[in-house]
Amino acid sequence: SNIAQQVTVRIFTDNSAGSGVIIKREGNTYTIVTNHHVIENNSNKLYPVMSGDGITHQATLVSTPQIGNLDVALLKFTSDRPYKVVETVKTNHLLVGETVFAAGFPNWYQSDSSQMSSTRAWGSRAFQLTVGSVEMLTSRTLSQGYQLGYTNDIKSGMSGGPILNSKGQLIGINGRSKYPIAGIGAFSFADGSRPSIEQFKKMEPLSWGIPASKIRN
Repeated sequence: SNIAQQVTVRIFTDNSAGSGVIIKREGNTYTIVTNHHVIENNSNKLYPVMSGDGITHQATLVSTPQIGNLDVALLKFTSDRPYKVVETVKTNHLLVGETVFAAGFPNWYQSDSSQMSSTRAWGSRAFQLTVGSVEMLTSRTLSQGYQLGYTNDIKSGMSGGPILNSKGQLIGINGRSKYPIAGIGAFSFADGSRPSIEQFKKMEPLSWGIPASKIRN
């Protein structure tokens, strides 16, 4: 959990917030990967990014348009502080049943009274780490690069955060929560076809991520 907390960042946009992970360092410049849908509707070209130590950095978008239609975007910020960079693993090392850790910053917190409160003012204190396992690796890629089905609960705001293996290495990026509102419509393959009802029933109860090996930085 220590590695996850060090490499995961919170990205603030006009009306929302998401997560990201530090994947590269060159001198004082750090590269973050997140989901394209986290940053796409921002009016500003600068994104406040909060690192695990609670410090806010101004990041700029590197990759636009989207990398090969993936739901992925790269941001860069500079700092003279030493931040940990996650080690990335190629996806062919993934095994169904493997334990995975998914990290990020949920936008909402449900208190005992079942009232939802925003965590925007919490900053990095909203950090959450979930434990689960790889449940499905589709032979064909879903639209926007999604291919990794896993059992961890991914809440709104955790999009763009890292999926790590038990060694703390990056195997994927969070992006889609369980039981999407669009139902089977949320699961189209990259070629435009849809899964069978039988396939869909296995896919629907899983969170979905983009394998780290698809990301070129």
